[in-house]
Order: sequence, then structure tokens, then C-alpha cells
Amino acid sequence: MPRPNSQRFQKIILIFLFALSVIGIAFALYFMFFRVPPSQEKVVESDSPQSQTDLPISKEGVPPSVTETKPSTLPQADAIAKGSVTQTENLLLAPVEAAELRQDKMHYYDERDGKFYTIDKNGVIKELSKREFTDAQNIIWNKDGDKVVVEFPDGSNIVYDFTSGKQVTLPKHWEDFHFSPTSNELIAKSMPLDPNGRALVVSNADGSNVRAVQALGENADKVLINPSPQGQVIAFSDTANESYGLGRSMLIPLGKNQENFKGLVIEGFGFEPLWSTRGDYLIYSVSGESSQNLPLLWIVNGSVKNMGDGRQNLGLNTWAHKCTFTDISELYCAVPSSLPPYAGMQPDIAKGIPDVVYKIDLTTRQSILIGTTDTKASMTNLHISSDKQILYFTNENTGLIQSMRLK
Repeated sequence: MPRPNSQRFQKIILIFLFALSVIGIAFALYFMFFRVPPSQEKVVESDSPQSQTDLPISKEGVPPSVTETKPSTLPQADAIAKGSVTQTENLLLAPVEAAELRQDKMHYYDERDGKFYTIDKNGVIKELSKREFTDAQNIIWNKDGDKVVVEFPDGSNIVYDFTSGKQVTLPKHWEDFHFSPTSNELIAKSMPLDPNGRALVVSNADGSNVRAVQALGENADKVLINPSPQGQVIAFSDTANESYGLGRSMLIPLGKNQENFKGLVIEGFGFEPLWSTRGDYLIYSVSGESSQNLPLLWIVNGSVKNMGDGRQNLGLNTWAHKCTFTDISELYCAVPSSLPPYAGMQPDIAKGIPDVVYKIDLTTRQSILIGTTDTKASMTNLHISSDKQILYFTNENTGLIQSMRLK
């Protein structure tokens, strides 16, 4: 028979041990999760035996060392183009419009006061007229720079003669004006509301003696006015019905006397033409699959009898409007330093890209690097002085007329 006192003692021992274990677990949890460690002072060691509160004592008679700093040697821009970065000069301090080189003087329109001016190579500025042409929208110069067509936002059009001071009003339904290179005849599109009355027209500079050259109908946007230096071709029409293969088309040269000229077969889209000084050559730019949708310059025979013969691409990815002729066989072009994909189809995405200038000998078809501008200009409206020493251009980034010395 068990002993009652012994059983009671065992129970008391078990209860005591259980209480100790609970207290032990509680202390362990406290030390692990809730106890804040004692703060430790950061000890800063010093290589010097002196106290941290004492200032260091400098040695006697030892002057501080001096390190000589040399100025950076960045490459200097060349005063005359030699194939690298070339200095540019501003002809004017403010942007202007419709800048064209005529007889070695830059003619331009200043929208700030609505007047026309010239500036020569020495920087001398002269008014072409006291007349103001406020809000001029489109401006077209004749070959000699003594006449101008001005289009205004309200649709009105005038011809102004700077020599005589006479002004003539042209029909409001005329547009896309060009002067003939061989005369003061005007070439334009007559665009009344009725498509049946729309036509390519030629007239005297004062708007008299109007002749309809070609009916336009609904195809006015397919006709590009671009008169040749000899005056035989006045426009190109993209209205041929025949198929010439994928990406190919034929452009029909239009004469002012309704001549039937040989067609011009091109590969690509976005046709931009540029005639050589005598019309022996026709330079044009197009974009398509063969050029990876980038603009590409081509050269063909420009005579009406052999139009399009001798076709060859010049290997330069740029547009014809960024080129200019100096003589029969010498061409200068501003070529973008890089172009994004599809720039030929969407030229606006290439705006602001710095250009590199090339000279092309059309006899040998060789391209020579002339240089780049120190202003990283995107160039347009190129002109060469008669002595071939100065290249004038408009900086698309700033609107300023600038120049680069070639010789």
C-alpha cells in the first residue's frame, strides 16, 4: 500500500520544477528579444601619440607644396576647312527668313520689321526697300534678287519689283510660285474650287499673259514645280500609270510648251530634285527599301534627250535640299552625321542632327570630306560664294545665317 506523504512530496517537487522551467523560459525570451544592449563608446585610434584635442604642430621652415595646374588642351577649330572641326561666323545676330545669295550678297526678310535687306561679305547691311511686308508667309526670289513673290496668311499674293518699286497683285487661287531661271516668267498652280479649272500656268512676272500648260484636276499634289536652268522643263509629274516594279515609279518631265519628254525612272519615294548650273546633271534624293528607308542621293543625265541616263547613287545619305552646286560638275552637300531609322520617310525626326560637309566631283563621282562646324549645326539653304571661298548656310537649330571658310 503506497505512502500518501511520499506521493504528495513528489507532486510538490514536480510543481516546483515546472515553475522554475517557466521562469527560465521567460528570462530566456527576455534576453533574446527585449534586453537593450549596453552602450559602447566609439574608440578612435590615432597614429600620433598626441592628444586628440591638441592641434597638430607644423614643422618650421617648410612651405606648403604647390601643384601646378595646366590648362586643358582641347582641339582648336580650323579657320579654314581641312576635313575636321571648322570655325563658323554669324552674319547676323538674329534669325531671318528666306535667305538667298544673289550676286555675292545675302538677301533676306526680317519678320521683326517686315522689311527686306541685303548683307555683303563685309557685314554691310542695306535695305532693299522702305516698304514693309508685315506677316509675309512664303517668299520666292527671282534669279537676280530684284523681284520677289510674297504670299500672306490671308491668301493674298503679290509681286514686288525692288528696282521700280512697283507692286502687282496676283490671283488668290494661285499657289506654289517659282520664277523661271531664264526669264522673269512666273510658274504657279492655279487652284480654283472647281477641279476642272485647276492647271499649271505660266505668266509674265506681273501676272499678265497667262497660259495654262497642263491640266491638274485632282492631281495637283502629284506635280512638283522645279524649272530647269534652260527653262525647257518646268515641273515633274508623278502621274504615270505603268508599273515599274516594287518601289519604282516613272516621273514625267513637263515642258512649258507641252512637250513630250523622256520619263525619269526612280527607285524610292520622296523625290527631291536639284539641277546643276547648266542642267547637264540632275541630282535627286529618294528613300526606299534599297536605301533602308534613309534618303540617298542619285545623279542622272539632265538633258531632255537623255533624261535619266547614267543613273548612279552617290553613296551619301542626305536630301537634295541640303546641297548646292558651285559650277557644272562640283557639288557641296551637308550630310547628317547619323540618321534614325525611317528618316527618309519622316524627315522631321532628323531635325537638329549635326551635319558633315562633303564636296562631290561629278566627273569622277568622288566625295571629299570638307569638315564639320564648331556649332554642330544642322545645315540647310547652302550657298557658295562666286570665288568658292565661303560656304553660307542657315543653321536649322538657331535660324541664324552662318558661314564657313573653304579656302
